[in-house]
Parts: sequence; structure tokens; C-alpha cells
Amino acid sequence: MSIADIKKDAQTRMSKSVDALKSNLQKIRTGRAHPSLIEHLHVNIYGSSMPLNQVGNITVQDARTLGIQVYDKGAIGPVEKAIHESNLGLNPMTAGQMIRIPLPPLTEERRKELAKVVKGEGEQSKVAIRNVRRDANEAVKKLLKDKLISEDEERKAEDEIQKLTDSKIAEVDAVLADKEKELMEV
Repeated sequence: MSIADIKKDAQTRMSKSVDALKSNLQKIRTGRAHPSLIEHLHVNIYGSSMPLNQVGNITVQDARTLGIQVYDKGAIGPVEKAIHESNLGLNPMTAGQMIRIPLPPLTEERRKELAKVVKGEGEQSKVAIRNVRRDANEAVKKLLKDKLISEDEERKAEDEIQKLTDSKIAEVDAVLADKEKELMEV
């Protein structure tokens, strides 16, 4: 394994950490309706657990209302149950095969709670990125120990890995700032 391979692997793994953060933050509700709020929920139906987006079509009906057009009438009850048990504070209403989910406006207290959750997610991403940095630096040190690179090459590689780490952490901070701004909008 060469220094270039180590850096490429670190870059890939750090980028995946940032992407995972973005995905997790989409599930945190802001004032606007978005299908990602509920599509990850699992519905117990036909003796198995299925993701909600396989049981029905999730649509945004307006800025504060989601709609689920279930494919099978028998799925309405289990879908409603999954939404109630999700602890998202949502109250579905059924009309035929259409389930409407109005999103209540966020209170100031709830916004602050969600901001704390966002910060926690961000910290987890930063820890993951730092763990990748540690792994990459250990791999570089192993190359030095095996006498495959010089000490100068080791120092240069560690500096480049640190710069990569700093840029990814800055990216995480930017994603967090955007999400917190979005949360605090009334």
C-alpha cells in the first residue's frame, strides 16, 4: 500500500462520514414537509418489517403536509401505527387510501432540542473523521517502520492527511450551520 492509496482511502472514508451526516440530518424535522422525514420508518405488515416507501407513495402536498398513498388498503392501519410509534410527534389522518400527515409548527423549545440533536450528530461525524485520520497516520507509520518511505515522506503525508481532515471537519461545520439556520427559521 502506498501513501497515495492511504490518502485516497482516507478521503473516501471521510467523505462517507460527511454523506452519512447529511443523510441523518435530513431525518431531523424542520418546519417544512419532506418525504425523508418518514420514508425510513418501518411498517410491520404481512408478517415482516418493510420500509414505508415500499408500502406506499410518499408525497409533499404542501409546505406543512405529507401524503402517503398506500398501495394496499390493508396497510393503512399498520402505516398509521408506525407513524404514531415513531416519536416524531406526527398525527396521521386517513381518507380512503390516502393518509395525510400535517406537520405541527415547531415550538422554540423543540427547535432548541433539535439543534442539540444536530450538534450531537455533527460531533459523531467529527469523531469518525478523526478516527479515519488516526488509521491513515498509523498506516503511514507502518510504511516508515517497514522502511518503505523516508521520515520526510512520512511527515509530508501526515501533513496532507491533517489538511484533508481539517477540510472535512470544516465541511461538517458548514452542514451543521446550514441545518441549525434551517431549524431556527420560523
